[in-house]
Amino acid sequence: MTPRVAVIGAGPAGLATLKALADRGVPAIAFDAAAQVGGLWVYGAPHSSAYRTLHLNTSRTRTEFADLPMPADWPDYPDHGRIAGYLHDYATRFGLLDAVRLRHTVTEVVRDGAGWRVTALGPDGTTTVHVEAVVVANGHNSRPRLPSPAYPGELGVEQLHSHDYRGPEQLAGRRVLVVGGGNSAMDIAVDASHVAPRTLLSLRRGVWIVPKHLLGKPSDTLNGALAKRLPWRLRQRISQTMLRFAVGRPAAYGLPAPEHGFLQDHPTLSDSLLSRITHGEITVRPAIARFDGDRVHFADGAADEIDLVVWCTGYDIDLPFLDPALLGDGADRLPLYRHVFHQQAPGLMFVGLMQSTGSALPVVEAQARLAAAHLAGQYALPDAAGQAADIAAEHRAARDRWGERRPAMRIDFDAYLALAAKELTDGAARARRGQGVTWNSKEHTR
Repeated sequence: MTPRVAVIGAGPAGLATLKALADRGVPAIAFDAAAQVGGLWVYGAPHSSAYRTLHLNTSRTRTEFADLPMPADWPDYPDHGRIAGYLHDYATRFGLLDAVRLRHTVTEVVRDGAGWRVTALGPDGTTTVHVEAVVVANGHNSRPRLPSPAYPGELGVEQLHSHDYRGPEQLAGRRVLVVGGGNSAMDIAVDASHVAPRTLLSLRRGVWIVPKHLLGKPSDTLNGALAKRLPWRLRQRISQTMLRFAVGRPAAYGLPAPEHGFLQDHPTLSDSLLSRITHGEITVRPAIARFDGDRVHFADGAADEIDLVVWCTGYDIDLPFLDPALLGDGADRLPLYRHVFHQQAPGLMFVGLMQSTGSALPVVEAQARLAAAHLAGQYALPDAAGQAADIAAEHRAARDRWGERRPAMRIDFDAYLALAAKELTDGAARARRGQGVTWNSKEHTR
């Protein structure tokens, strides 16, 4: 069957998209650079940032696809091997593997009349397909970002980005400086503290450190229960009170106080970090002031000798196959309706181009269902003016909550899932009434 849609990526977002399209009877083909499906969860795969000690930082029941619950006898926070296997099982269970072209790197996506031309380079050369629509689902954690501008001074020791970290043996016997406050930074600092003679953790700003269990339950399930009943501001006060009772204030561990309230940034989950700090195995330092060979100077005047810097400083979004004109001021600023639909390029959709307060898998599953229903002609978008007004209102609310830290990408996990479910129902009603923008409308073929 000739594909109508090209999906870029066969990680969680790409697989969820393929399934949603198959459920609606829309034939599709997917391209992925790796040798197996699963995306960044496949340890050792190209572009994967998985390391040997990696586990989920959201709980099993808050991470699983609705279409395939994870085994009930799994731990609350499974490791990367289980998740990679789960994603492969998902692809097998729903017959998705035949639609995936592995070891194929997409090199170009361009408009082609009323549709799109997608070019990919694979083991047997170049493959080109002509399709009605493209769903970009290749994630945004593959191009490591280093501090820019670089810190002053000359750094004379080895550097490693967390993207290239694979296991504690890379840290053994070395004086390690870990820079960053996300989940990877905390995991790597804890790994280093077991094998390195000295581990330093440098934080420019404070973060909320959340135990993986509170009151005997996975911590994110408690906030999820509150989300069904309370606005986020009230949930924030309740959560911060619970954290103070459970672990105390960050300053008690030498950590800087968070600049933003809980739920206004992605929390960092760790059961081990605070313990390793209180045991003296991890030393917390403030922002870096400058480097001097194998010596690092910090903003508070402290200085330490180091052998290795591990940069846990995040990623830039990498979409080299798209015309920069389609990305406007940048992929992280794209005004996408419901974080899926491109406003100026009908037929170009994104699944997974977002930053969630919770797990990504249920979110990409919801986004995939919106894209698939629209491509099946069973869900109509609002008209262009309605979409633009909705996006503007959402961005205002995001700035109120998250400031200028990628507001176009930010979503509240629970609120978005509820909104996407309602949107699917409302869009189906618009389609039945012949209102809004359906896939075959003039607005999509202009």
